[in-house]
Amino acid sequence: MANLGDIGSGLTSSGHGLPAPQKMRSEGARTLRAGFIPLVDASVLIAACEFGFARSEGLTLDLVKDVSWANVRDRLAFRQFDIAHMLSPMPVAAMLGLGSNPSPTITPFSLGRGGNAITLSNRLFARMVEEGGLEGAENALANAQAFAAVLGRMKANGDAPPTLGVTYPFSSHNYEFRYWLAAGGVDPDRDVKLVVVPPPMTTDALEAGAIDGFCVGAPWNMVASERGVGRIVAAKQDIWPSAPEKVIGMRPEWAEANPETVSRLIVALDAAARWCDDPQNRDALSEALADQRYVGAPVEIIRRVLSGEFTIDAQGQRRVIDDYFVFHRNFANYPRPSHALWIYSQMARWGQADLGPEATTAAASAYRPDLYRLALGADAAPAEADIRIEGASAEDRFMDGHVFDPAAIEAYVEAFPVRAEGGATASGADN
Repeated sequence: MANLGDIGSGLTSSGHGLPAPQKMRSEGARTLRAGFIPLVDASVLIAACEFGFARSEGLTLDLVKDVSWANVRDRLAFRQFDIAHMLSPMPVAAMLGLGSNPSPTITPFSLGRGGNAITLSNRLFARMVEEGGLEGAENALANAQAFAAVLGRMKANGDAPPTLGVTYPFSSHNYEFRYWLAAGGVDPDRDVKLVVVPPPMTTDALEAGAIDGFCVGAPWNMVASERGVGRIVAAKQDIWPSAPEKVIGMRPEWAEANPETVSRLIVALDAAARWCDDPQNRDALSEALADQRYVGAPVEIIRRVLSGEFTIDAQGQRRVIDDYFVFHRNFANYPRPSHALWIYSQMARWGQADLGPEATTAAASAYRPDLYRLALGADAAPAEADIRIEGASAEDRFMDGHVFDPAAIEAYVEAFPVRAEGGATASGADN
């Protein structure tokens, strides 16, 4: 396994407090072109641009809204972007050489935790109520089991399997949807059809009947429920609260050639993440995100999403999820290699990657806590080891009770009763 020990405390350019909005660095400004997808989990990157945190570190962020994760991946690889808002598994997949255009990618900074949910069509949920005896207030596992009961009846009737949307084959959404399905006894590769749908298109696709459900980031689940076309049946926190979500991706050779810029960027993002975590700033953040240049969703929906207040169905039933978004607290920005290794375990579980020592080292190398510590100092990092057992505590458990030990990945994968047999393929085309 890669040696990812502390390389030193490093120096911060402006400490850990919020930077003064008008402060400029003596080195002069540098423009970084950054790709992003219109999602609330891009908040830290957008806030760094809109509220002066990047400028305080002598940086200008040129944010470019894109339409798909494959575009973001390719434009970073082809040097149209310097950095990018990326799915947490994308750097891992890149370092493993997976996908149609695997260009080495690392992340020194996580953009926070939370934000995903699973939404099913009203028709499917009505059948879950009928077949599974749901009363509307069940937890994620009960919902998954009820979904399995519906699939059993559909198979008996000779019906076509439901079509479910994820945003990208190497995505937290794909692995979380699969985890939820499998926990209920559903085989994602045999019992349903998984397809790739760009996040902003998911609600329209559900309403049109092109898909029967999806797992995507905020605000698109709430947009679907507010429009009365879907029911939210599970959130990211239900599946695994600490699951990494989005990260800042960059090419390793670019990071090596621009070490000061990387450190200044991390300092700016750290300050922006602290600002985003403060409830007093939610109104300002919501207004910024609602702009058509960024997320372009109704400001009231964004405000409620940031507060974890959900309308889960067309009847107006609500759910409040504490810490639905965590942008900074509890080391949410720390790029922990054991998180990268859990992602790798899911790639292996579903037949996307082979297990082995070299692949394990490559997967862990995608997450770079050394660059985080170099920019912010050793005191900004958690005291515990970078590679730790995940899901062992009551407040951080997986929905099915499994515990992930990075030292025993093969045993972990083999312990799941539902997993790929003989090499399943990634859901949807890698495009």
